[in-house]
Amino acid sequence: MTRVLVGTCSWTDPALVRSGWYPPGRRDAEGRLRYYAERFPVVEVDGTFYAPPSERNSRLWVERTPAGFVFDVKAYAPLTGHPVKQSALADVPLAEVWARFAAGIEPLREAGRLGGVLFQFPPWLRPGARAERFLEETAERTAGWPVQVEFRHPSWWEEGQYDLTCALLGKYDFAAVAVDMRQGLPASLPPVTPVTAPRLSVVRFHGRSSSWGRGSKEDRFRYDYTRAELAEWVPRLHAAAERVDELHVLFNNCCGAAAVHAAEHMADLLSPLSPLSPRSAPSS
Repeated sequence: MTRVLVGTCSWTDPALVRSGWYPPGRRDAEGRLRYYAERFPVVEVDGTFYAPPSERNSRLWVERTPAGFVFDVKAYAPLTGHPVKQSALADVPLAEVWARFAAGIEPLREAGRLGGVLFQFPPWLRPGARAERFLEETAERTAGWPVQVEFRHPSWWEEGQYDLTCALLGKYDFAAVAVDMRQGLPASLPPVTPVTAPRLSVVRFHGRSSSWGRGSKEDRFRYDYTRAELAEWVPRLHAAAERVDELHVLFNNCCGAAAVHAAEHMADLLSPLSPLSPRSAPSS
């Protein structure tokens, strides 16, 4: 039976910590992760986009979470073609950057707790020979990793390109990432749920803020999903779940406690496919 895991794209976001979702006594680094993992079975590590994870932190994450809990880890920016500002690794050869990132996630892999590595490619990466070479190089460097791919340019999922994109990702056993975001903008990706790898499918909910594509990070991701908006996705998620071994549903509207509340509601809508956690139900 397909495992459907619902969670959020961060457990350390300052706005979440300030929101009061974490109770007194559970707001230090260890307490936050243990509390989160009592309520959700998966989390995305987004801080690794800005700096590679350390082996020490990965070991601590394993120690502080129950068996079966998994981490999706966002790839470090240079590995997806994004520029990095003021990075300690700015002058380090790319091959060494890859090696450091691989070493950082190895404790998660060894423990069987690595759900996937998310390669979120920049919006300027469009279909074509250059992108195909980039994906081929990524596949060579990530052999043996569970890879997730999120494209940010809508042309990847347009009619006429959709099947080609699925075939390209399927060639490398990369799991396509579907997204929910504000529609009607030039950069809006359609709410499609492509399945390109039998082991995993991923859906990330970015929110539908009117400030998407402009304004501060808080403005872009400040969005509270209604239950009706979440319910729109239930048939799509069920259909995707029928085709894979595991489905990850992750909320990236990380402003205050909006993401954790949306994840709780979605898990309830998908129940009994997606119990929040074998250990506890959500807090009120």
